[in-house]
Amino acid sequence: MDTLYISSHPDDFRSLLPLIAAEFCPSPPRIIHEDPPAEVARSRPALVLARSGGTVLTGANAVSWYLAAADNRTGSDKKQESQVWQWLSFAENELMPVACAVTFPLSKAELLRVLKALDETLVPRTFLVGEGVTLADIAVAVAALLPFKYVNRKSLVNVTRWYNTCVNQPQFLKVLGKISLCEKMVPVTPKPSAAVNLPYCIVANCLLQQKKAKLEKKELDVITYNIPTPPGEKKDVLSPLPDSYSPQYVEAAWYSWWEKQGFFKPEYGRKNVSEPNPRGVFMMCIPPPNVTGSLHLGHALTNAIQDCLTRWHRMRGETTLWNPGCDHAGIATQVVVEKKLMRERKMTRHDLGRGNFIQEVWKWKNEKGDRIYHQLKKLVLKTQTCFGMHFNETIQKLSYAVQEAFIRMHEEGVIYRSKRLVNWSCTLNSAISDIEVDKKELAGRTLLPVPGYKEKVEFGVLVSFSYKVEGSDEEVVVATTRIETMLGDTAVAVHPNDSRYQHLKGKMVVHPFCDRKMPIVLDDFVDMNFGTGAVKITPAHDHNDYEVGERHKLPFINILDENGLLINVPPPFLGMKRFEARKAVLQALTDLGQFKEVKDNTMVVPVCSRSKDIVEPLLKPQWYVDCREMGKQAADVVRNGELKIIPDHHLKTWFNWMDNIRDWCISRQLWWGHRIPAYFVTVNDPSVKPGEDVDGHYWVSGRSEEEAREKAAKRFNVTADKISLRQDEDVLDTWFSSGIFPFSIFGWPTESEDLRVFYPGTLLETGHDILFFWVARMVMMGLKLTGKLPFKEVYLHAVVRDAHGRKMSKSLGNVIDPLDVITGISLEGLHAQLTDSNLDPPEIEKARQGQKSDYPSGIPECGTDALRFALCAYTSQGRDINLDVNRILGYRHFCNKLWNAVKFAMRTLGEGFVPWEKLCGSESVSDRWILSRLSAAVALCDSGFQAYDFPAITTAIYNFWLYELCDVYLVMNSHICQADICRQTLYTCLEVGLRLLSPLMPFVTEELFQRLPRRLAQDSTSSICVTLYPETSEFCWHSEDIDRQMEFVMSVVKTIRSLRADYNLTKTRADCYLQCIDSDTAALVQTYSLQIQTLSYSQAIYPVVGGDSTIPQGCGVAIASDKCTVHLMLKGLIDLEKEVTKLTAKKGELEKQMEKMKEKMAKNDYKEKVPVKVQEGDAEKLRQNETELQKVNEAIENFRKMM
Repeated sequence: MDTLYISSHPDDFRSLLPLIAAEFCPSPPRIIHEDPPAEVARSRPALVLARSGGTVLTGANAVSWYLAAADNRTGSDKKQESQVWQWLSFAENELMPVACAVTFPLSKAELLRVLKALDETLVPRTFLVGEGVTLADIAVAVAALLPFKYVNRKSLVNVTRWYNTCVNQPQFLKVLGKISLCEKMVPVTPKPSAAVNLPYCIVANCLLQQKKAKLEKKELDVITYNIPTPPGEKKDVLSPLPDSYSPQYVEAAWYSWWEKQGFFKPEYGRKNVSEPNPRGVFMMCIPPPNVTGSLHLGHALTNAIQDCLTRWHRMRGETTLWNPGCDHAGIATQVVVEKKLMRERKMTRHDLGRGNFIQEVWKWKNEKGDRIYHQLKKLVLKTQTCFGMHFNETIQKLSYAVQEAFIRMHEEGVIYRSKRLVNWSCTLNSAISDIEVDKKELAGRTLLPVPGYKEKVEFGVLVSFSYKVEGSDEEVVVATTRIETMLGDTAVAVHPNDSRYQHLKGKMVVHPFCDRKMPIVLDDFVDMNFGTGAVKITPAHDHNDYEVGERHKLPFINILDENGLLINVPPPFLGMKRFEARKAVLQALTDLGQFKEVKDNTMVVPVCSRSKDIVEPLLKPQWYVDCREMGKQAADVVRNGELKIIPDHHLKTWFNWMDNIRDWCISRQLWWGHRIPAYFVTVNDPSVKPGEDVDGHYWVSGRSEEEAREKAAKRFNVTADKISLRQDEDVLDTWFSSGIFPFSIFGWPTESEDLRVFYPGTLLETGHDILFFWVARMVMMGLKLTGKLPFKEVYLHAVVRDAHGRKMSKSLGNVIDPLDVITGISLEGLHAQLTDSNLDPPEIEKARQGQKSDYPSGIPECGTDALRFALCAYTSQGRDINLDVNRILGYRHFCNKLWNAVKFAMRTLGEGFVPWEKLCGSESVSDRWILSRLSAAVALCDSGFQAYDFPAITTAIYNFWLYELCDVYLVMNSHICQADICRQTLYTCLEVGLRLLSPLMPFVTEELFQRLPRRLAQDSTSSICVTLYPETSEFCWHSEDIDRQMEFVMSVVKTIRSLRADYNLTKTRADCYLQCIDSDTAALVQTYSLQIQTLSYSQAIYPVVGGDSTIPQGCGVAIASDKCTVHLMLKGLIDLEKEVTKLTAKKGELEKQMEKMKEKMAKNDYKEKVPVKVQEGDAEKLRQNETELQKVNEAIENFRKMM
């Protein structure tokens, strides 16, 4: 085991960084809180690598990098590794120095500057690099520990969100404990001895104190819309806008008006859906969510993306249909209702009977199931619901389509009857699909709870025992993780090339508990190097053994019934529960002397996701779909480009599944679902031999019992009165009915206008986790039953996890209802939802603790628009999304910024403003710049929608509104925007900017759009949702020259602002001299001098060409770029002696740091022992210190000249 020597001080950056990194390490080192032996290392932290001959790593960065890399926390590729290394440098060289001196006024200003830069970086991100915690987050969070524990940071919304996310990770909590963030800084007088023997960064602690008071939170504004508006009537837009954005006000009344106006109908603006549309047709169907009561944020992500795409296509003028549906969710629904029955009435479904139980399910569905549609409407999902599965007549239509699909495929022989191994849940008494099997990984012996057992059951062990070879004293030792299955063994297998067993070829072994003699078979599947090289074969209870049994024609002995009780076994095991038999078999083998050993074994245990029971492979007669030909077709259409899968890294998975596809078991032993329209035939005629259940010849399918009887009579050549029928009790797998969804919703197999216009569809958008279970089956069944692909493209978004990267799970308390994010909910309200759920009491308590940890104050009201925007901003084309509710709140603040910007702009436009039909072409340089940025945003949004790059869309819109229009254009033109040309430019930015945003934020954009005048008098567009989306062909004002010029201007402005912050010139205006490298640069400065003066809050701007002699004495200096140096006049504005004193102290500290670094780098073994990356970091740090020291010396000299 590696050993880490570390300081025990709670705030030592150099110790905390490797300690937290060690918590992420799969094999954490041993921690020793003392100095390492002198022969090992001279300083802490030091990491001694046991597996590398005692190699020693020293220094926080080197040690942390090594530990974090073990868990891939240093970046997934070279680019990310470089980014992580840059953040390490930032933490140590920029953040740490100012964080450790937070009590000094100059340092506080510098700290705020650094944190604000970090805050801007984190606007579109949850973590600093990639989609999870990396060493970058660990280093920067630890560096910021002091200011966040002791200093007010209210204004840093994004940094605070990110910081809370980091420090609440389990690994952080284990090292740091629960961090209480400071709300107000109170300086105190330190004791003289406070800093003795402490790291430098701890000295600041003596000057700080946490105020012990409850955190005061500013309540978000809640404004309601109180003007009486009948449902379907247009909302009042003549009253003044409220002072601030409030979701409750903005979201009121619009949805019913949109519906009544018919904006969501595909035929909107046309006579009917069949009328040709030169812009094309767009059709997409919703992946049907389960009808089990409620959507979570994962569903919200899917539907937000789809609604944005639908709105974008509609605004492009296409005939657009987005069709909703709801999956009947056979197993999930039945489990929910069965639990409800037992909890409320102490009854099972068998107590009720099938008919009454189905009525109970429908009753529950009618009470709870419609919540899904309410949630969809709250998310502003503009679906065309006339085909929705929640209408009774449509349910009948869809049921008929499912029945028809089964019958056609059965008659063709594609669906057939067979007895094979299935995933069996003894608790559910049903086969389940692979997606309903959770694979629980065990590192060794583990006790797991199993339904129906009072005590936990042992798993994760390998039991070895022997079989006696018939007619000799020899024995063959085998091993198993499921010792009870040996009761069903029918052979022992060895590898044909294993010399140890060649002499046993053709021999038999004897079962110890019965007279069964079992052959020793030779099979290539055996791994000679695992265990003894001999394997017990249980063909009826193991998938690999099943295939061995088929190859060698072994007996298949089923030892389990549907309830998990032992059958076909000798006493005393007969009738035992399977895991009670596990103990009994082990004891019996021990008594016979044939037990050998038990040892820990790494293994995967299959667990039913619905019942939490251990899944058993069980031989059952079931219905199967022959997928060989359909799978080949599904692979071919992707290979030849007919079907496109985005992103393409899923192609490997697709081809792997399709090229190696197995037949699909579609039987489910449930009562809720589409009952299989197949009938077992009994012929009441002695000339016809009675059939068996597994014989497909004795099964017929039919649309009715009469039709099935006629088919059977014809098949067996008897009269119909001699036929007795028994309909299969089973129902079809949910994925079977979902597989025909794209065409069953349009009335298939009946020809209809809707089927003709909207099938095949355009796009299928869903999560990558159901690529095989749903997407592949739709493709296969679409091709099989209609001869057409159901869609042309498949876009797969990432899977949503919580802020800590955990899978959404009700038992963890991290499954969040989108409505709770939209409207807000207290912690007590979240707890109450758990009480009403189907969770068991221990799971409820665990979930309560999870909610209390993640949402101590509940969830604030974020609104629909903020939720939709956040979900789209998160949608990277990766595999997982760690969704932080705090980031959604950040986008509500964006809505407020948008609201205030439009209100301000509308006041600027003034009453009676009339937009020109087009801009005049005589715009100022500021106008041309913002129009260039607007054109760039239009292009980015267009390409983003085309490529399904939603983060690119949200970033483009966010940056345009916030950082370009609000922070720059409105500020620098605030004093001249009364000019007509400027106001026309401003109107164009508002109107186009709202249209760009409309697909993502439909409510707030509609509310603000309705207040704007129309550009053309004849423009009768009544809603922004049916206004044309901006296209690049229309907005061609992008100018790289102007963008480049403005980029230079902003670098100058930021440099001036930074200098002002350094010297605490918060309200005082100062003259600014811009020393330019040439006359062209000076001319550029002169052109933008008014903008620079306004944005930098300067007294005056003076462009200067020449040496320092042309600059007045008494200026602070900073380099803006290689073409311009900023000189800010400070003389008479600051206390020069005080500044020199502080800079002198800073100089001394820098010289100490450089001396230490040079000593470290001069050591004889430095080049050999220190990793190259650490050496590069050290060299960079030394270079930065040298540069900073040079600047400090220049500043001291400059100040002394002023004195």
